[in-house]
Parts: sequence; structure tokens; C-alpha cells
Amino acid sequence: MLRRTEFFRGLGDSKSPPSATVLELLFDIVYVFALARLAGRVADDLTIVRETLLSEAGQTVLFFTAMWMIWSLSALLASTYDPRRPDLQAILLATMFGTLVLAVSLPQAFGQRGVIFACTYVVIQVGRPLFLSFALRGHPVHVFALRVLTWHLASGVLWISGGISGGLGRGIFWTIALGIEMIGAATTYPLPRLGPRQIDRLGVTVSQEHLAERFNQFFMIALAEVVLEAGAAVSFPGFSTAGTITLVASFVAVVSFWRIYFYHVRTGRASSPSGEGIMLSRWASYSLLLIVGGIICTAVGFGQVIEDPHPPVDWALVAILFGGPVLFLIGRSSLEKASRTAPRCRVLYLGAVALIVAAPVMVLLPPVAVAAAVAVILAGITMFDQRAHRQAHQRGLEANPTL
Repeated sequence: MLRRTEFFRGLGDSKSPPSATVLELLFDIVYVFALARLAGRVADDLTIVRETLLSEAGQTVLFFTAMWMIWSLSALLASTYDPRRPDLQAILLATMFGTLVLAVSLPQAFGQRGVIFACTYVVIQVGRPLFLSFALRGHPVHVFALRVLTWHLASGVLWISGGISGGLGRGIFWTIALGIEMIGAATTYPLPRLGPRQIDRLGVTVSQEHLAERFNQFFMIALAEVVLEAGAAVSFPGFSTAGTITLVASFVAVVSFWRIYFYHVRTGRASSPSGEGIMLSRWASYSLLLIVGGIICTAVGFGQVIEDPHPPVDWALVAILFGGPVLFLIGRSSLEKASRTAPRCRVLYLGAVALIVAAPVMVLLPPVAVAAAVAVILAGITMFDQRAHRQAHQRGLEANPTL
């Protein structure tokens, strides 16, 4: 076996710091642009003819999930090893630039930029485990890096095939490729003779504290999208009665999302063995996927109401305005593990049911009234949720999102 260079020495035994690094904050700046691009696609989906709404929305979901896969695996990497190391900083910077290329390619990814999007995505998703497979030779965690690499190589063939084929074939190839990656992540990338049991004996520590901080930061970035969409829509042509009401409603929604997300009881530990930590990251990542997706939908919905407040309201707009908070509440509820000392978020589930029940009636109201109704329901859920967690707070438990 070739001797590893000094540049990679000690990578497998390095520990992630409790707090996120400045480079990771810089990494998230690209996702500010990416989320804005995705929000723009959602807004476009609301204005296209209904015959193509389902396919266009499916493309947006595919892009959102693909971009999320990149971010979540990068967050796991920085929460497992020390992101202050020069080699990992190089990987994060390369991933950051690749993500920027993907965000720029998004509007025409199903058109002229399909090959660019596919090749860039494959380079990111294959390059990261390829680097780890080389840098971690001789370390027990090397096995897991090979498993991740194998799964992404398999999906990479389909990504590139879809980029080349175009048309309907592109959507089919890319959907299957993304499905492979999600199944691999959900099953911890199993391979013959390298079964899932081995992951519990890797001896690597995943910093839950670091991972929680990364998730918190990304949540705040997504939350800013509501402010940006509503604020930009009001800025021109200026304040009006309908625009002001919707702007206030969007602000209430932002405060409600913030309050519901952050004021919960912490039940996780500071760190965990690799098997538990990776499974924990996977579970939390899918939860935050729903949370961020719900916030983006809500942001677009408020922006659309401000731009066109005149009745009648579009059923698709009602679905976006009410579906966004439902996704958020389901994701936030699943983010909190069951605990004997912490109450479950039953209020959030009941709130999601209330939103679903109220949504069909909203097609009879003006768009501004629909936006106001969403804000009122969210504010009510927040108040009931605060009462549900008051007892835990009195016992001295920390209010924070759990991992």
C-alpha cells in the first residue's frame, strides 16, 4: 500500500469542533443564491398553464432535493472531521464553487445547460467520497467512504446519461439517479460483504453539536427567503393596503417559524459513535429538507399575493400557502426525538391538520384574506406550542432544536 502523504495524515482521527467555522458560513452564502433560484422556479410553476404544472413542479422538487443532498453530505463531512484542516477546506471550497455553477444552471437545467448541470453534480458527489477513499486508506472508516463512492458512481452514470439524452429521458434518468442516492443514504450505502453492521465499528465521532449549529444556520438562511420575497414584492410599486396586510402576515409567519423551530427541548448528546451519528444525521437531514421546502413555498406564496392581490385566488396558490407551513410543521415535529423528559410536538401535528382542513375553504376568499388566515393559524399554533413546552422549560431543560 502506498504511503499516504503528510497532507492527509491524521484525517481519520481528527475531530470536528463544537462550533461551525467561518468557511462553512461562507459555504452557505452560495445557498442564499441557490434558494432564491429555487424560489423563482416555484413562482414560475404557479404562473404556467395547468397542463404542465405537475411536470414543472416535479422538476423543481428534483432540483431542490439534489441541492439539498450536496449540502447535507457536506455538513456531515464537516461534523465528522475537522473542517479547519487544509485538505477539507479545499474540498469545501471546491464543493462551494460547484454548487454555484449548479445554481447558475438551474433555469436551463432541463434545456441547454443539462449536461453542465449533470456533470457538475456528479463531480461534486463523486469527488468528495473519492477524496476520502484516497485520504483515509488504512483507516477503518475507509470502508464507508468506498461504499458512498460506489453508490454515487452508479447514480453518476444516470445523471450524465440524462444530461445527454434530454427531453423526457432526462427527467426519467435524473429521477432514478436521485432515487438511488436517497435510497443509499437511507440504508447507509450497503454493499455485498460490506454489510451495515460494520458501520457501528468505524470508531469515528460525529459531533451532534456542530451538526445542530449547521442546521440552525441553514434554517435562518431559508427563513430570510420569506423576508426577501415579501419585501421585494412590496418595494415596487410601493405600500398598498393589500400589500401591507400581506407584509405583516409574512412577518408573523417568520416569527412563528422561528419560535416553533428554536424553542424546543434538547435531548441529543454532544457526540455519538459513527453508526448512530450517521443515522442521526440522515434522520435530521430529511426533517430539515421538509422544513426548508415548506419555508420556500410559504415565501413564494406571500410574494405572489403581494404581486397579485386581486380575487379570485388560484387553488395552486392556496396549496402553496397552506402546504408550506404543513411541510414545516411535519418536518419540525419529526426533528424532535421521543424523550421521557421532553414533551412530544403533538401541537404541531394538530396544527398541520388544522391547516389542511382549513385550506379548501380558502378558495372562496380573496388572496389577501388567505395570506392573513395562514398567519393567524400559525400564530395560534405557536401560542399553543409555547404552552405545551412551558412545563419542560420550568424543569430547566434547554430550549433548542434537537438532533
